[in-house]
Amino acid sequence: MNWILLIIGGLFEVGFATCLGKAKETSGMTSTLWLFGFLACLAVSMLLLYKATQTLPIGTAYAVWTGIGAVGTVLVGIFVFKEPADFWRIFFITTLISSIIGLKFVSSI
Repeated sequence: MNWILLIIGGLFEVGFATCLGKAKETSGMTSTLWLFGFLACLAVSMLLLYKATQTLPIGTAYAVWTGIGAVGTVLVGIFVFKEPADFWRIFFITTLISSIIGLKFVSSI
């Protein structure tokens, strides 16, 4: 169950990074709403990370949480913000995903 909470927390990390990107693109009340979205996603993400670390090793949980956020944010950048998707970006994202999967398999819990 805590792995599921950790994955959901990582997805909320993608949410708060995306909200920051959208807040940068907008102004006025729209930007303020994106910043509220950022704060909400940040709070949920941190709470889920905290709950997951009640039974998972902190080093593994934090690395997986951060990795999910990093991979997800890069993918949102490519598909939403039209950032480049060159060979090396895809290569290193793939190695990061492999590392996250590897941490899950070597975790004792």
